[in-house]
Amino acid sequence: MTQKFILQYPIRAALEAGKAILEIYEASSEIEVLQKEDNSPLTKADQASNDVINSYLSRTEFPVISEENKQTEFSTRKQWDTCWIVDPLDGTKEFIKKNGEFTVNIALCKNGKPTFGVIYVPVTRELYYGDVESGQAYKTLANDQHELSGALFQESDRLIPAAAATDTLKVVGSRSHMNAETEAFIKAMQERYENIEIVSKGSSLKFCMVAEGRAHVYPRFAPTMEWDTAAGSAIVEAAGLKVVVRGTDEPLRYNKENLLNPYFLVGR
Repeated sequence: MTQKFILQYPIRAALEAGKAILEIYEASSEIEVLQKEDNSPLTKADQASNDVINSYLSRTEFPVISEENKQTEFSTRKQWDTCWIVDPLDGTKEFIKKNGEFTVNIALCKNGKPTFGVIYVPVTRELYYGDVESGQAYKTLANDQHELSGALFQESDRLIPAAAATDTLKVVGSRSHMNAETEAFIKAMQERYENIEIVSKGSSLKFCMVAEGRAHVYPRFAPTMEWDTAAGSAIVEAAGLKVVVRGTDEPLRYNKENLLNPYFLVGR
């Protein structure tokens, strides 16, 4: 994928979507929340971001799987060798809480594997992106207008994961609540490492923490959908790490018949 294509479509889509989200985020002290059929929250920002992203990606030759689009039947999707997978506002609950830990996620997947991913954090204007084929991942800061003032793919912006843990293992998880499977994982790690440090972030920022070396491992033993993880998977893999299914160590696959992910681990 050329840098021109990356800048023109997924990068610009993410930046413009982030700008649209932030306009709604900053316009009112209270966020209006609707309920979707599955009882998950939906805001005007989800819809505005989705409209922006679709307007950019529809100019490409690849179809789009988005959380906020009507889902295409698998009988059609299984014929797609390449597609976009999008979460226009990952971390809607964080958006509603106004804690800033929400993102725009856009990934390009080919034959079930992520090849490029971008995660944009509108509040901090941090743009994470990774090209799996070249094995390079970066974090670049946008300006106040959500525009890039410098070039992409600068070596100074390169994401460098942490070295293998020795005494202390940093695990991405919830400080306030963990399910039994995650607690069991941490207990097993306590037998191998002197210290376990729990680090916490909302939305797909969990992937970013591992990719940029602020954590060693992210165990996700709770439900996620493909749009929650595709961009993060691409960035992590571009940084030289792995996203594998718990129990099989097989890579997480995309554009499956069931868009629900199995439980997985992120790290070395």
